[in-house]
Amino acid sequence: MENNFKMLAKTLFGFEDLLANELVQLGAQEVKKGVRNVTFVGDKGFMYKANLALRTAIKILKPIKTFRIVSEEDLYKQVYKMDWDQYLKPSGSLAIDATVHSKQFTHSKYIALKTKDAIVDKFRDTTGERPNVDLRFPDLKVNVHIDRQMCTISLDTSGESLHRRGYKTATNIAPINEVLAAGLIMLSGWDGQTDFMDPMCGSGTMLAEAAMIACNIPPNLMRKEFGFERWQDWDVDLFEKIEESLLNKTRDFHHKLLGFDKSPSAVAKAKENLKNAHLDEFATIKHEDFFKTQKGGQEKLHMVFNPPYGERLENLDVEDFYSKIGDTLKQGYPGTDAWLITSNLEALKYVGLRPSRKIKVFNAKLEARLVKYEMYEGSKKGKYMKND
Repeated sequence: MENNFKMLAKTLFGFEDLLANELVQLGAQEVKKGVRNVTFVGDKGFMYKANLALRTAIKILKPIKTFRIVSEEDLYKQVYKMDWDQYLKPSGSLAIDATVHSKQFTHSKYIALKTKDAIVDKFRDTTGERPNVDLRFPDLKVNVHIDRQMCTISLDTSGESLHRRGYKTATNIAPINEVLAAGLIMLSGWDGQTDFMDPMCGSGTMLAEAAMIACNIPPNLMRKEFGFERWQDWDVDLFEKIEESLLNKTRDFHHKLLGFDKSPSAVAKAKENLKNAHLDEFATIKHEDFFKTQKGGQEKLHMVFNPPYGERLENLDVEDFYSKIGDTLKQGYPGTDAWLITSNLEALKYVGLRPSRKIKVFNAKLEARLVKYEMYEGSKKGKYMKND
């Protein structure tokens, strides 16, 4: 179909397989994995669908031109030559975002400035008018990517990063990024067929993402705006049709989501965020110290959490804290698959349990591990020996 075009979805390190799989499930064509990105082909409706439904994408770019450059002047000339009036009115506003991996071009801010100059000058020369720069709510967000001497100009279809789902109005000290939370839950293999728990739930991000995964709710339904809504070819009827078809694929969830936090303000924030996301009916959030709790009932429990790392809480006694995590899991949570993420790799030694899985991920710029502890009912020794 001639209406199909190539797109690139950006993601976090280690989530490329998850994102590629999500795209295949959604119906994308020509899905190819890169490093921190996945390229695919689809039409305008699929672009809307990908922005609404992908859990592990941070941004979706639409490449419109690729060329070779050897100087900033080359960049200016190539961008100037492009037909910008099909994307933007002279009275409109734009923002430029640049990423540079090159020995020759080292300043991304200068590259962004040069690109902006070329677009603005082109409008001024052909229409006598020039678009304004608006970094917060531009009509068009342009992405410039330089890899050595190859430059790709793309339109940013998403606008603000897709981790900003729109349900979080209240956050605590270091809230986990929504895309990271969704990816960790997906990596943990949770399928919505058991109870789910976050014993240190902070502002409730893990619980919200887990609920949306369980019910197959598109994660970005609550967003105020996507970048493409300001484009000249914005089709609101098509968008609403896509939205409706995604909502028709939601499913029931017959288990419980449980969140604990020992901070009363975190509990209040988590409740508020789950309510904003219309997910509060699925979740019970309690003011509890995890180390003084036990699992209720015999059912299998799936636990994913993001304990403090030491970077967040300066007074944290890491050895004591992590050994308490191990003791609480061992004594109080039989029949539980417990996953935790930490960037304090030393701290994992104090848990005193042997992880059955370790997955390398990044939390912002910090290298971290997502680790799994399988807490068995009854005798663990025989089970662990089988895993050796």
